[in-house]
Amino acid sequence: MTRRDPVNRAQRRLARPPRERFSTRDLSFDVDGETCRGTLYLPSGDDDGPPAVVMAPGLGAERSFGYPAVAERFADAGYAAFCFDYRGFGDADGDSQSVHPGRQRADYAGALDRLERVDAVGRDRVLWGASLSAGHVLTLAAERRDVDAVIAVTPLLDARAVASARGGRYLVRSGLAGLRDLLGHRFGRGRSVPIVGGVDELAAITEPGTKRGYLDLVDRESAWRNETPARSLLRLVTYRPGERLAEIAAPTLLLAGTDDPIVPIESVRGAAEELRRGTVVSMPADHFSPFGADFEPAVGHQLSFLRDALDG
Repeated sequence: MTRRDPVNRAQRRLARPPRERFSTRDLSFDVDGETCRGTLYLPSGDDDGPPAVVMAPGLGAERSFGYPAVAERFADAGYAAFCFDYRGFGDADGDSQSVHPGRQRADYAGALDRLERVDAVGRDRVLWGASLSAGHVLTLAAERRDVDAVIAVTPLLDARAVASARGGRYLVRSGLAGLRDLLGHRFGRGRSVPIVGGVDELAAITEPGTKRGYLDLVDRESAWRNETPARSLLRLVTYRPGERLAEIAAPTLLLAGTDDPIVPIESVRGAAEELRRGTVVSMPADHFSPFGADFEPAVGHQLSFLRDALDG
């Protein structure tokens, strides 16, 4: 892939006079006959074809749940950012809120294709994800060679290990609920479970302290529901994106929280040894605080990585 001169581009950014921080435009794209919708954040006055960061939400979330603040900071620093909703969530077609890793990766691929038809961005592409979507971008980066950098925040690398840590009772209950929903939803007898719940609930996320941290990020104007079809649990328990880290050629940042109850810091550090061009940053944070109380240091690490990976 041909790159523009990164050093000169960075120097031009620093030399520009004060300007409006960024502009936005709505973008949509179709995947298998359904439409995803999102917002493209563009650096104001940047006619240099900025790199584009492609962003989507974490497990069961919508793009309004703290993600615009990250996209705005990227745009303010000179990078375009396209943040979109998966099918079944938010402004996209459908409202099933079904968590389906394969479909969601296809939505990411559709977003990448859509940016090819946007003249306002350059050719550099960054895949960005958090929690479950971090697993998506790592998997896509292993499959594609048009990815120039990857950012994975509190990355869910092994959902099977997460589910197993909850104990055998959880595995049995989630398996039975998922199978009943898989069979029954076709006849109008589907079953849903909470996306985030307490430690004794049958939910996609159950670790101590996570319910409050998750719900604090929910946009008050959103029609989001704290539920997903129970068959989502079957798809999650088999998802192990960390197994493909060795296939990623692009520079990759794993940003992990030392107080994360879902993704142990040791698992991220160990997995990073598989990366060819990996950077691991650990910081005092839990699974959701990089979008709340620990936003500033978290976004600072991401911007530092982008400068190193893209600007030289």
